Amino acid sequence: MSMLQEFKEFAMRGNVVDMAVGIVIGAAFGKIVTSLVSDVIMPPIGWLTGGIDFSAMKWVIKPADDSNPAHKIAEIAINYGSFVNTIIAFVIVAFAIFILVKIINRFYTKAAAATPADVALLTEIRDLLKNRQ
Repeated sequence: MSMLQEFKEFAMRGNVVDMAVGIVIGAAFGKIVTSLVSDVIMPPIGWLTGGIDFSAMKWVIKPADDSNPAHKIAEIAINYGSFVNTIIAFVIVAFAIFILVKIINRFYTKAAAATPADVALLTEIRDLLKNRQ
């Protein structure tokens, strides 16, 4: 089997295609959550904390030096505010996925709990025959 044919079989398996769709949707969902955190959630939190903008928080290790235009040195800083925003985004995504899985599991439980009438009747007949012996 040629490598190209082997790759085609691998790529066309249902799980791989499902995974690819999940990754694309996940990337889009990630952008939505990032916007939700930075544009909707963080401004009120910043307002409640006295106007603090978490995304701008940083610890400067070495300030920028642009005194010599021919040899500019960029600022070296640890941007912990961006990290705080990322943690908040993660918590929101994790909670949304938790709720989604909980809803899906509820549908599966209802589907499993509903026994067809013929199966229920056969189960009842079986139980009656067991008790008779």
